[in-house]
Amino acid sequence: MVNWIEACAADEVENEDLIRFDHGSRTFAIYRSPDDEYFCTDGLCTHEEVHLSDGLVMDHIIECPMHNGQFDYRTGEARRTPACVALKTYPVKVENETVFIDLGDQP
Repeated sequence: MVNWIEACAADEVENEDLIRFDHGSRTFAIYRSPDDEYFCTDGLCTHEEVHLSDGLVMDHIIECPMHNGQFDYRTGEARRTPACVALKTYPVKVENETVFIDLGDQP
């Protein structure tokens, strides 16, 4: 089931950066890649539930601000310890300069 949620204006996310997006009781991170593509993951590190929006984006990697765990935000794959559990990722589309994320069956 598709459940597109309006997240932000496309220009709110700078190139090679991310923003935090809260929806209901959940937090997401929306990224803009060096290739001008948009991606979305859960917004909390899987290691200690720290907000990734305070982390550092380099190419296609988000580095957690607490213990420097790294994830590929395109796939959610944990790339450097102590992070070892992947981030959940969500489909993204951009229409009329607005970023939408698909939460599927999620509330």
